[in-house]
Amino acid sequence: MKRPLFSVAALLLPAFLIGALCVSSSPPSALHPFSSAADPIIRPKIYGIAFVRFKATDFEKSNAFYAKVLGLGHGKGGCKGLRNPCYVINDYQHVELIQAKTGDSGTFLDEIGFTVFGVKQMQRYLTSHGVKTSKLSRGRNHRQFFVAEDPEHNRIAFVEGPGIVEPWSEDAVHSNPDQVSSHMIHAGFVVKDLDLMKKFYVDLLGFRLYWYGGFKDDGIDWYEIQAPDSDNWVEFMLNIAPTADHQELGVQNHFSLGVGNVNATASKLREHGAAKFDGPEIGRDGKNAIDIYDPDLSRVEIMDFAPTKTPCCHSYTADHPKP
Repeated sequence: MKRPLFSVAALLLPAFLIGALCVSSSPPSALHPFSSAADPIIRPKIYGIAFVRFKATDFEKSNAFYAKVLGLGHGKGGCKGLRNPCYVINDYQHVELIQAKTGDSGTFLDEIGFTVFGVKQMQRYLTSHGVKTSKLSRGRNHRQFFVAEDPEHNRIAFVEGPGIVEPWSEDAVHSNPDQVSSHMIHAGFVVKDLDLMKKFYVDLLGFRLYWYGGFKDDGIDWYEIQAPDSDNWVEFMLNIAPTADHQELGVQNHFSLGVGNVNATASKLREHGAAKFDGPEIGRDGKNAIDIYDPDLSRVEIMDFAPTKTPCCHSYTADHPKP
């Protein structure tokens, strides 16, 4: 959820990179933007967020943020074999960095990946509905994937699950004991046309409503939808000015780590050398949260799994993530 004010803490802390989701959308069909006359291909399960990828201007500064402040480790899970900096949240979720080019501005969120079991079938499913995709490839971590674009040209990847145990089971989590969280619970990005994006994420991909609300009780500034087979969600950040600069887009395009007690996490962040961050503060969604920024002014939201007070605007309509 977007916090009402952008604190000076964002300018003093190492800020993480958020890149721009870019996928390739297909031209609308005569029936529906993502319809097909015959639909024999069943959509495989989508188990939530596999990774987020951000641009970074200085890998050394970014490493100090992700490895030291957040306490994330390297070299295992989805990070195995990757050349660029990669930080493990658990066996099924990680954060990747890529080098920003000179003069890069705007959003630093580059891509969001989702875990599926049946990546070839997912590609066939999307193609059958007119969505253009990249070729099916195998990454340096040996996992198959392909990339597409949503209707607003955000890049989204679909990654084959490792197939050891299902994601989000307790057996799948092998976290660094020093890290602040072992569960990425959502990623958020700017959305211009809510109805169009719902046709893609809800109607086509099967995401379901989790919560929505706004700065005012009758407004909609945040629209959250959970992946069909997970407690992870994506958050549509609405009503953002088209002239939003890099700093504002760093606030809006973000990812979130779930914790059991954000107040205790605040103490751990200070122990890890984080001098400034926003919060803990209970937001309009009723959840206690911290906002911390990487060296490139990209926001990482650390929030309690469940609300501590009744949310504004609307009730939750799906289960909360669990530790």
